Amino acid sequence: MLKPKSMVILHANDVYPTNADGSLPFKQNSELFYLTGVDQEDTTLILMPDAVDPKEREILFVKETSELIAIWEGEKLTKEKARFLTGIERIEWTHSFDTFLHRMATQVENIYLTTNEHLRASVVVETRNARFIKDCQARYPLHRYERLAPLLHRLRVIKDKEEIKIMQRACDITEAGFRRLLGFIKPGVGEWEIEAELLHEFVRRGSRGFAYPPIIGAGKNACVLHYVENDQVCQDGDLVLLDVAAEYAGWASDLTRTVPVNGKFTQRQREVYDAVLRVFRGANGILRPGNTPMEYQKQVIELMERELVGLGLFTAKEARAQGSDKALVKKYFMHGTSHHLGLDVHDVSPPHEPFAEGMVFTIEPGIYIREEAIGVRIENDVVICKDSNFDLMRNIPIEADEIEALMQK
Repeated sequence: MLKPKSMVILHANDVYPTNADGSLPFKQNSELFYLTGVDQEDTTLILMPDAVDPKEREILFVKETSELIAIWEGEKLTKEKARFLTGIERIEWTHSFDTFLHRMATQVENIYLTTNEHLRASVVVETRNARFIKDCQARYPLHRYERLAPLLHRLRVIKDKEEIKIMQRACDITEAGFRRLLGFIKPGVGEWEIEAELLHEFVRRGSRGFAYPPIIGAGKNACVLHYVENDQVCQDGDLVLLDVAAEYAGWASDLTRTVPVNGKFTQRQREVYDAVLRVFRGANGILRPGNTPMEYQKQVIELMERELVGLGLFTAKEARAQGSDKALVKKYFMHGTSHHLGLDVHDVSPPHEPFAEGMVFTIEPGIYIREEAIGVRIENDVVICKDSNFDLMRNIPIEADEIEALMQK
């Protein structure tokens, strides 16, 4: 995918500070992790397919460890361990990067660097890769600079068998957490207690925890799309919306279920739940190869419109008169139905790419009736396959009757 006489340079993420001498838990740059499997700070990868010296076609730079670092932070990668882990033969210490860069840059015409090009990204903190772009362009102003992100997005958007295997494991861990909750949730339980139960189950099964900040919203909180406070008590008669899932080995899963706090849906809650479930199944039938994200969302909106009319939220006449913006539908269903899933929960993809075999998507329709304090969302993760989608969460309870039966045990 690279032009002739090219070099790729990709850096690890920074360790970001909090306050005083604190720092956030390290989160690796997903593109570096995708190419190397290395989950360690101060790591840099150089790829140069046309290198004069074959040993310089790929070089991984890792932080040189010491006894002091081992005492305070634990063991870091040795050259031998990094070579075994990644399959990259040439391993060097990070402090030697500048020396290699200067010698190798003279052999190429194009330098590929990376930025965060996710369509929904809002980058307000300068990253290590962003700092390097400025430094590299200042040092080598006459080279041609190319965007690495589109190439990696093209690779990452189609998942291979190993990725799907890992994501299935993440989904299985998520299933265990959800089943545990069905015997735990009851009136008087705190949203934070539900979060604690999940974290315990996820970590004990080999996950490092949540794939994203958990959303555990009871009652009116279920109508807040990104509710993350999780500090209220679940009340008798309410629903609790659970947008919670585990990561495994760096890959994400993404689940949403909505369950009755007391174990029994009211008639109205059941009507809304079943309506969302029908939209979920309809969406699964049209999330197929060749369809496009924009057309797919329009089709799901049509499915949702019929369900909202059936729930009495507006009339068929009002629906016909609302115009192409579908404002009445979006009052109750205001978000997208699906997104790519992979190393990142909202995984990368080429913009407006048609659906294709090997892509992994969420399907997550929802209905939010704030005036009734009812919020219902249902979400599973599926692999797009030739004849039908493969549901990675096929074993997780989804029918209202099954959820009620498990909560009554």
